[in-house]
Amino acid sequence: MTDPQVHVIDDDEAVRRSVAFLLEMADLPARTYGSAREFLDIVDSLRNGCVVTDVRMPGMSGLDLVRHLKDIGVKLPVIVITGHGDVPMAVEAMRAGVTDFLEKPFDDVALIAAVRAALDQQVATAPHPEERERFETMLGALSGREREVLQGVIAGKQNKVIAFELGISPRTVEVYRANVMSKTGAHSLSELVRIALLAGL
Repeated sequence: MTDPQVHVIDDDEAVRRSVAFLLEMADLPARTYGSAREFLDIVDSLRNGCVVTDVRMPGMSGLDLVRHLKDIGVKLPVIVITGHGDVPMAVEAMRAGVTDFLEKPFDDVALIAAVRAALDQQVATAPHPEERERFETMLGALSGREREVLQGVIAGKQNKVIAFELGISPRTVEVYRANVMSKTGAHSLSELVRIALLAGL
């Protein structure tokens, strides 16, 4: 078996080169593509590795790519990169089966960690009932207001928007967000979204 490659898909050449360079420096062989269609031209020959794709791209978006890979039975783990305004799209991608998503500007260490985790995982497995029950218990520990803030966060809303809709201050929203992260044990937005989705929120 050949060493697994990281397939980087982004219509911005500078971003492709930057991400590929970062991965290569971490001893993670990378190959780049300017579009989802370009990647699909060679996907049939792949047996291992993972995909890192931007969400917003002309033609086929990252979300469309995720759905297409699922339809054709390709089980490579996928990490999507998203801007803050695209969080709802990233959540939809997670529902479609992506491994993780990273918000721009993302930390280099976070990207490397996400890629290594995806390569270790290779094929996503369904959550065990025990894990789902644990996440449901976590969300059950949230107050009503904390759940409302969580729903706003998952919808990709900024703190000031959540604050306006709930009639509270942005600072209070920050406190509730911190409480939610603490009670669920989530260390990142993607982890929080995963917990919420698995728990059926």
